[in-house]
Amino acid sequence: MSISMYQTSVPIFIRMLGNLNQILEKAAAHAEKKGFNPQNLVNYRLYPDMLPLSSQIQIATDTVKGCVARLSDQQPPVFEDNETTLAELSARVTKTIDYVKTFTPEQIDNTEEKTIQLKLGSYTPTFTGQRYLLHFVLPNLYFHITTAYAILRHNGVDIGKADYLGVE
Repeated sequence: MSISMYQTSVPIFIRMLGNLNQILEKAAAHAEKKGFNPQNLVNYRLYPDMLPLSSQIQIATDTVKGCVARLSDQQPPVFEDNETTLAELSARVTKTIDYVKTFTPEQIDNTEEKTIQLKLGSYTPTFTGQRYLLHFVLPNLYFHITTAYAILRHNGVDIGKADYLGVE
């Protein structure tokens, strides 16, 4: 059986970004309950040389919107990366989900052998569509959502594995 590029991407993107939005809502409630500025969470990083929560969310959403656009021969929309609040980060996630929902199986399926070339600074990797999705996009998505989760959990937000995975 061949893999469906659509089923391996779009539903997973929507689910994981939806879970991320619920985690961000819990983070905002946590900050309000504890009486501290939620801005502390937006700028928090696990280690000085790591990116803050805001960047983790920006990269996760960029990865997803870039994937569906590239697989379907479109230019990914550009988001300004200027979010400074949990509400703005959540709005970015919602905007990404809405964008991903516009794609159909006909646009994404049968792109396994499509050539995808990225520009990552001075590095320009080339992938087939399937390798791009399975070896670059999904690991990046999970990494950045996991890091966002870890930042919030480290700061006392009452979240657990079920929040990360979501409930069906």
